[in-house]
Amino acid sequence: MKVYKALTIAGSDSGGGAGIQADLKTFQMLDVYGMSALTAITVQNTLGVHGIYDIPLEGIEKQIEAVLSDLGADAAKTGMLSQPEVIEMVAGCVRRSGLSQLVVDPVMVAKGGASLLAVSAQQALRDKLLPLAAVVTPNIPEAEVLTGLRIETLDEMKKAAALLVRELGAGAAIVKGGHRSGDPTDVIFDGESYHLMEAERYETRHTHGTGCTFSAAICAELAKGRTLLEAAHTAKQFITLAIREELGIGQGHGPTNHWAYAREKAAGRA
Repeated sequence: MKVYKALTIAGSDSGGGAGIQADLKTFQMLDVYGMSALTAITVQNTLGVHGIYDIPLEGIEKQIEAVLSDLGADAAKTGMLSQPEVIEMVAGCVRRSGLSQLVVDPVMVAKGGASLLAVSAQQALRDKLLPLAAVVTPNIPEAEVLTGLRIETLDEMKKAAALLVRELGAGAAIVKGGHRSGDPTDVIFDGESYHLMEAERYETRHTHGTGCTFSAAICAELAKGRTLLEAAHTAKQFITLAIREELGIGQGHGPTNHWAYAREKAAGRA
């Protein structure tokens, strides 16, 4: 039996809805063996982030090297990389290992509003990591920071996606439309053409970890050899179901339901 493997390089969410925890749950639900390198420990629940403790740089690097030198990875993703030196080190590990299937989720702000990326790290993300990305997956506020553009319309989303690829060097870009009004439409630019992914919007406060989960689903599908468009459409379905079939736990921004896709698929509905 072929075992597909994916590595997530991200922060830990003690509440289990985002970060490393969301990534590993998503990998598992998509039949991919998950591995991790923690970059930070966050004290977090559905009410917010109550503390952030960075892992020493050497500790992050040794985690990545230990995984890749023994187990290897068919794909990897990044999440919370809070400081420029962390980004530079991770970029160096990616280059040395020859990882070509890298999903960059440019995590900047937690659902509750806490900053997870230092302003000083924004340029390092643009210069060091985006050129190594097979795909980058920003939401609209993140895309605005990365590109310097104001994004309100679908055409402006397309312009930002193209800039992320043509000027900042990513292999492809998916600008997520959840922050716009109406049904959430995502824009994919693969370097040659645009593709739109549409879904129904569900009114719920249980959306913590959506960005992590979406990018992890793309990573898992790329690890299995799927094309970018195949991976993106599976990820869109995965996160849409995870939002629709809410767990309803926590007093604030609750986590999404990482079981939903697998259960719908087992029932022949996904």
